Amino acid sequence: MQLSAIVEALLIASQNPLPSEEIARLVRARVAEAEDVKIRETEEGQDAPALPDWLLALGATSAEKVTEAIAELNHAYQESQRAFTVIERPKGWKVFTRIEYGDFVRQLFPGRKPERMSGPAMETLAIIAYRQPITKAAIEAVRGVACDGMIQKLLDRDLIRIGGRAELPGRPLLYETTDLFFEHFGIRSIDDLPNATELRKVKLPEPEQAPAAATDPEQQLALGAIGIPAAAASDESSSES
Repeated sequence: MQLSAIVEALLIASQNPLPSEEIARLVRARVAEAEDVKIRETEEGQDAPALPDWLLALGATSAEKVTEAIAELNHAYQESQRAFTVIERPKGWKVFTRIEYGDFVRQLFPGRKPERMSGPAMETLAIIAYRQPITKAAIEAVRGVACDGMIQKLLDRDLIRIGGRAELPGRPLLYETTDLFFEHFGIRSIDDLPNATELRKVKLPEPEQAPAAATDPEQQLALGAIGIPAAAASDESSSES
């Protein structure tokens, strides 16, 4: 029995994503269980057959070996033109249908139509994604407009959540992305976002500083990279909803 086939069985049977470490633990647990049964039967005087070599070999299964097995699965799926693939998400590996079959799969859900996000909502979400956890005041300092409506829409769509309170006067709420955000955009972590490392280091306007007044080239670069031209960021109405 191959490790790749065992991993495939676990992923299909599980209702939730499985990280590599958990898959490896489950495989080792099965080997340990078989060894315990053999020891118990031997102690009871029963003629316990030796465990097969393939099963004993699985006792050394590691997260790295699981990842290699998943790569083998995906290669086999691609070679045989299967309609699904295994993709890693923040909570682990999961079987997904391939994107090219999306139009057919969508027929299963005729009442669910794709919702487009507005430009202001995407800008607000981008700021939160790159600079999380972040306060509403900091978001508004970058965008130059009130963001209450946009934040509420993102909360309602479960793309962001309240991640705690900042150690600042008034203890303002901190916002961060959710697991659904990663699922929606097909990424595993914030590090998978374009230029994530650089943009998370760039200094952004302070809450009391209007973005249009930012003259620091790095600030202007950061605003543009997340879809907000620094020179025009304050041209929008301050009553977005």
